[in-house]
Amino acid sequence: MFQNKNVALFVTGSIASYKSLTLARLLVKNHNQVHVVMSDAAQQFVTPLAFQTVSKQHVLTNDFASPDPAVIPHVYTADHADLAIVAPASANTIAKMANGIADNVVTSTLLTITAPIFVIPAMNSHMFENSATQRNIETLKQAGIHVMDPAAGFLAEGYSGRGRMPEPDEILTYVNQHSQAPTGPLQGRKVVVTAGGTREPLDPVRYLTNRSSGKMGFAVAKAAQRAGADVTLIAANPTLEAPEGIHLVKVQTAAELLEAVQREFSDADVLVMAAAVADYRPAEVVDHKIKKTADNQTMSLKLVRNPDIIQTLAPTKRANQLMIGFAAETNDLIKNAKKKIQSKKLDLIVANDVSQTSIGFNSDNNQVTFLFGDGRQVKTPVESKQKVADQLIEIVAEEFKS
Repeated sequence: MFQNKNVALFVTGSIASYKSLTLARLLVKNHNQVHVVMSDAAQQFVTPLAFQTVSKQHVLTNDFASPDPAVIPHVYTADHADLAIVAPASANTIAKMANGIADNVVTSTLLTITAPIFVIPAMNSHMFENSATQRNIETLKQAGIHVMDPAAGFLAEGYSGRGRMPEPDEILTYVNQHSQAPTGPLQGRKVVVTAGGTREPLDPVRYLTNRSSGKMGFAVAKAAQRAGADVTLIAANPTLEAPEGIHLVKVQTAAELLEAVQREFSDADVLVMAAAVADYRPAEVVDHKIKKTADNQTMSLKLVRNPDIIQTLAPTKRANQLMIGFAAETNDLIKNAKKKIQSKKLDLIVANDVSQTSIGFNSDNNQVTFLFGDGRQVKTPVESKQKVADQLIEIVAEEFKS
């Protein structure tokens, strides 16, 4: 996390203002100087004294009342800021920023800032989704201002929707990711990761699928991003939120997954096939719900083979590309994994026993064996899927280094 920065924290009119106290505290705890600027509306929710106590700095609430007559408060704050965070950012303040209006101390200071600006919207979901607000947000993004997506959840109005201010630690993670140049062993590399379980439709309401949650693939994508890679995550029917800054491509069927992987693999350095892909699909998909009848006590379903994604890509693989597969097995784990790494000409395969519920589909932990193309094997202990993912990315980085 960044340290020793002069952070200008702008607090505007929202019930979420109380979260900004925690945000200011975390910034100070991480050895940053925090200079708070509050709008009149923000002061109706939280007092300037609260922020002054947390930040140990004078809080700017009025551009016409300066403790130093030689200083123009909003210009001084702007000139000395290394970065600016607007949290919470109300719809009104966002509209003013998008149109260059400087009618209060917050907007006057923001119009003067030349440092990176991070806007954290917080408002009613209908206000956020309004076309005017979306247009204003797009204007800010085009101007190079970072705008974090609000969270979804229970709102002050008594119902759920998207518009909640994210938690302070999530805001700091976002700012940190976007305020520092990417570093790491995979910097400049493109990593494509697949995750989740595909669905093969029978009719408009039914489909064939598997138990994959996508947790392992999402963990790999996050580990690759932390290693500095440009990450594309192709997720089949995801239920998880993709980490900020990762390009998410959503698919449903094995055919859609194949098409997306072919499109992304051409300029990729690494492909990690963590998705659980259906081997077969129904030969016929009907356009209406299949009804049961008194005469039909049984039903026959004809399946046809789906293309093997890795074998389809293999002829196009370049010498400087890494292709990594997963072998989710219920028996003869190593034997079956060895067959796959040989038949599919993989650089590495990650084998795990999904018959064990503690390390199988939907679990938070995993235990895998890394099998290399040269015959080497490395078995991990039972640990979190994120730790397994981190080890996998370390192996990838070592492969490029050597």
